[in-house]
Amino acid sequence: MSAALAATRRVAPLLAPRRAFFSFPDLAHLSPFHQPESDTHTFHERKILPYSQRQMYDVVSDVDSYRHFVPFVTASRVLRRAPPSGKNDAQQQQLEAELSVGFMGLTESYVSTVVCKPYESVEATASSSTPLFDTLITTWRFQPASPTSPHATDADIGARDALGPTLVSIDLAYAFAHPLHAQISAAFFGQVSKLMIRAFEERCLAVYGPGRR
Repeated sequence: MSAALAATRRVAPLLAPRRAFFSFPDLAHLSPFHQPESDTHTFHERKILPYSQRQMYDVVSDVDSYRHFVPFVTASRVLRRAPPSGKNDAQQQQLEAELSVGFMGLTESYVSTVVCKPYESVEATASSSTPLFDTLITTWRFQPASPTSPHATDADIGARDALGPTLVSIDLAYAFAHPLHAQISAAFFGQVSKLMIRAFEERCLAVYGPGRR
């Protein structure tokens, strides 16, 4: 998310009360734009890139760097890392991170639980206490791929350190907590998954170079 969209207010401490974008009575149930909690929107994008699973996993799991390349993220920091779930480096890892997002002049911060499974997936789930979203789940997956096919292959697990290519996919599921936010974002939020894939590709290019096709 663009660094040009600067935060318009100071991010409050994690345990302090947070103000939403607007302070007025919750009349959501009276609005024609009301979204029931079950009305979650989903988007899916995928692309084959000339990098290894390990390389792409390392970019997505580096949450502290999100402010530098993830669309609409203006600040990002890891708050806590849970101890590894096992002794080898393929075990699941979990952390809590605070992200600040800004779009169309609006800014908000929220905490996500991020589950990283080297070198297969990274899933971020926004806390249920966030004032912005009822639901926000972002899932990245990395699978070995053929350069001539848009589908994953049955390559051996050792291919994670190979030069690529790798099929990267992103699944985004979200529901705004307030209908006004849903109305404001409706025109562009469906493009976010495309923007994230593009930003991810540009980040890999900046970190690793053009890769091997």
